[in-house]
Amino acid sequence: MNNKVHVKTGDTVLIISGRDRGKKGKVLAVSPKEGKVIVEKCNMVSKHIKPRRMGEQGGIVKAEAAIYASKVQVVCPRCGKQTRVGHKILADGKKERICVKCKEAL
Repeated sequence: MNNKVHVKTGDTVLIISGRDRGKKGKVLAVSPKEGKVIVEKCNMVSKHIKPRRMGEQGGIVKAEAAIYASKVQVVCPRCGKQTRVGHKILADGKKERICVKCKEAL
């Protein structure tokens, strides 16, 4: 199975399907093995927290849940459009991620 994900931590992404469709956010974490990402303030779920120690507060906490990476698309910082990620090999042999629409480095 291919464990590559087209987004990296810190990328700005747009959610293209699901109940949060149209929302933009920053990627907080990437899990390539599961093919999922966690996006800031998107796919919020309620977690029930049990107090572990004496005097600790329990309750219901809102937290971001993982979303499949195929449901998000990178937003180019230069042109501001949602885009696929392309690759360009530089003169020194390094590979660089580029915006497919404006050819600018991501």
